[in-house]
Amino acid sequence: MSVVSLTRQVTFASGHRYWNSELSELENRRLFGQMASPYNHGHNYVLEATFEGPINPVDGMVINIKTLDDMIRTRVTDRLNMRSLNDEIPHFRDVPPSVENLLFFIGEQLASPPEATLTQILLREMPDLWGRWSPARPTMIMLTRSYEFAASHRLHAPGLTDSENIDLFGKCNNPQGHGHNYVLEVSVAGEPEPNTGWVCDLGELDRVVNAEILDRYDHKSLNHDVPELTDLNPTSEVVAQVIFDRLRDRVPAFLLEVKLWETARSAFTVRAQ
Repeated sequence: MSVVSLTRQVTFASGHRYWNSELSELENRRLFGQMASPYNHGHNYVLEATFEGPINPVDGMVINIKTLDDMIRTRVTDRLNMRSLNDEIPHFRDVPPSVENLLFFIGEQLASPPEATLTQILLREMPDLWGRWSPARPTMIMLTRSYEFAASHRLHAPGLTDSENIDLFGKCNNPQGHGHNYVLEVSVAGEPEPNTGWVCDLGELDRVVNAEILDRYDHKSLNHDVPELTDLNPTSEVVAQVIFDRLRDRVPAFLLEVKLWETARSAFTVRAQ
């Protein structure tokens, strides 16, 4: 029998801080870096919970939406919305309230109802930062950071004649090139470090991506200004692969995938094997 998945999205607002009251100010700043502060900051979180199961032959549903909404509200949003996580949620008095640890916490609260099986939770803390958790790998988190850069390129395969390139690439073969506002999603995966709750230090991840990609590619001609691309035809497939290769051994965690959005309609993903 086939199964159908259902994803339900909800929002909640919470405050939290990265600060261990048992440590000195210097120790906190060494541990949490630029995120360290004894004062709360807040987020408008977006939560997506995905369940799957067979279609019930009586009501035609995988799970009743009202039942699902009631469960998410009573177990998650009513408990977390408009709360200081460190101060009002007992679980987070001794556990850093990171995206990673929030995913673990929410996963425990949304233990699968009888009608369906929880398969994934996505939690978006900011538009450029989100995490995913699946009960299939209960100790692992995938964390994604999003970046933007603007660059131009010309699609021209050196092994083809000029006429063949024009036939193949059309307007994209314009000798003067054309540009895109690229969106780059960098996803790392791993088990969070207990003292911080992080899969990796975001400040260090940002530093690496800025140094290796954004500073090199932003407002550049990919054909002429980026050494690793000058002998290649810089299609988005090629650019995504080159970015993955540059970041693979440099980011401060296991690089799971990079996704390069060339336009709002076209994305290219390179994933670790």
